[in-house]
Amino acid sequence: MTEDDTVDATVVSSLVTSSIQGFAEARRRHTLSLRSMEVGIVESIDSGVARVSGLPDVRSDAMVRFSSGELGLVMDLSEEGVGVVVLEADHRLQSGMEVRPLGRAARIGVGDAVLGRVVDPLGRPLDARGTIAFESYRDVEQEAPPILARAPVREPLMTGITSVDAMVPVGRGQRELIVGDRQTGKTSLAVDTILNQRETDVVSIYCAIGQRSSTVANVIRDLRLHGAMRESIVLAAPSQASAGLQYLAPYAAAALGEHFMHRGRDVLVVFDDMTQHAQAYRELSLLLRRPPGREAYPGDIFYVHSRLLERATNLRPDYGGGSMTALPIVETEAQDISGYIPTNLISITDGQIYLSPDLAQKGIMPAVDVGKSVSRVGGKTQPAALRQVAGELKLAYSQFEELETFARFGTRLDDETRRALDHGRRLREVLKQQRHTPRTLVEQVMLLMALDGRALESVPPEDVEEAAGLLLRRLPDRCPEIVERIASGQSLSDAQCHQIVTAARSLVEEGRDLEESGGKT
Repeated sequence: MTEDDTVDATVVSSLVTSSIQGFAEARRRHTLSLRSMEVGIVESIDSGVARVSGLPDVRSDAMVRFSSGELGLVMDLSEEGVGVVVLEADHRLQSGMEVRPLGRAARIGVGDAVLGRVVDPLGRPLDARGTIAFESYRDVEQEAPPILARAPVREPLMTGITSVDAMVPVGRGQRELIVGDRQTGKTSLAVDTILNQRETDVVSIYCAIGQRSSTVANVIRDLRLHGAMRESIVLAAPSQASAGLQYLAPYAAAALGEHFMHRGRDVLVVFDDMTQHAQAYRELSLLLRRPPGREAYPGDIFYVHSRLLERATNLRPDYGGGSMTALPIVETEAQDISGYIPTNLISITDGQIYLSPDLAQKGIMPAVDVGKSVSRVGGKTQPAALRQVAGELKLAYSQFEELETFARFGTRLDDETRRALDHGRRLREVLKQQRHTPRTLVEQVMLLMALDGRALESVPPEDVEEAAGLLLRRLPDRCPEIVERIASGQSLSDAQCHQIVTAARSLVEEGRDLEESGGKT
């Protein structure tokens, strides 16, 4: 072999190597166009799930389009073919139709233009207000932030509901479950929390999963009526939507929230409700012939919910500094809080607010059962003045409920027990709130301070609600310097607490005198 032959071999080797590298780079750059050349064939279609053959390179969670125009989501891969969940009405689909991959996962458009709008899980507008100019697109499935990117939950997310903010507080970045039977006020509590964010910088997202269209319409109406829609987003996959859209809905809502969170904003996401989401996933899994487990749910139902709720967190400043607070809602049957899906979600979240049907039937709304409700994080975030007045409130209220149960047996009670019962009844009246009337931090602190100082002891329990309304209207004007201190998150001195109690007693006396005067005339 000559020297020239050696040079030629080196050149040939170099050319071959560069050609291989160039082919690999071209394949990487044109993956979309290569995949778009693949064509699958619908083998069968049943109840919104299609079996497709001929897509060897398609991935799980990839989007496909049928030749009739419908979108589908790949959720099952097997040797026999691909299981595709149809995301729209499937009445036009039939065997033999072509299916083409879109070369991407399910995604949703994000940006400030989505604020104030009603969209579906794919970002398509549902409010007849025209198209939305998205800033970018974000995959609905995202990995949860790593541990090192998370910061402690330190700021409160005020719900405006005294029984929650005082006894089961929620922090920004927390995951707090709302659990209870039907018609106990779960959605109302979540909507009131959104309404209370009107004067804050919090972006609120209401995600309706499997709800009736009338329920979703009522929520949208309330948000608009009370001026909260401007900084809110409603993402709806109502009961008439396909099971595939209902399955995607909470992940799409989380993706919307993450867009704002990574830009340093605080986000509140309400998932209403996760029971319907679990049922939609169970339906899809059974149609895809996946092995059923407990109550026919697939074995990965815990992972399905945990990977969603783990995305809610409080980020460190170097990772964006925003937060996403999750309020998932789950429905129980016959007060069975130990059901499969409720216990799964209780173990995933940082606490739960339990709404009792017994309290709801008695007219005690919001029907928060203090004994079964807990917040494992939010207590650290309570404003100083609220923590100061609500420190032993939960224990005192629980003891009152036990005393009240005991007193029903007709046992003779001593004077101290009677006083405790009378005080507990007044506390219960103070904790009652009408729908869509959230209270400010100042109002909550002053009202509880007046109650704790026995300023309402002269008021009969049946008149406490009216007296509390009087205090809420006029008490802040009597103590303007204390209002500023409470609003700034500072604690109160003994003299300032005494000033609030004195002013409350004066207002109660004035109200009684005015009522008696009016009665005489």
